[in-house]
Amino acid sequence: MPVLHRDLLPQIDAARCTGCGWCVAACPFHLLSLETKGWKKSSVLGDAAACTGCRKCAVRCPFNVITMVKKKPPTDAGGS
Repeated sequence: MPVLHRDLLPQIDAARCTGCGWCVAACPFHLLSLETKGWKKSSVLGDAAACTGCRKCAVRCPFNVITMVKKKPPTDAGGS
């Protein structure tokens, strides 16, 4: 059984991402997609809550633009 790191999320450096799509294909849960902004295509994580932190996207990226970072703890929006 693979080790899951639910406390990690992929962080994509959009400025360096080439939009090749290798990370999109590597994600077993189809959480990454390619988006176009202007004339530039880059990868985007669509559902951070569903990410298991498996790191397959970061390992597959040929340009090393994906790093795994700790999820931020939920903030108390109610604030008293």
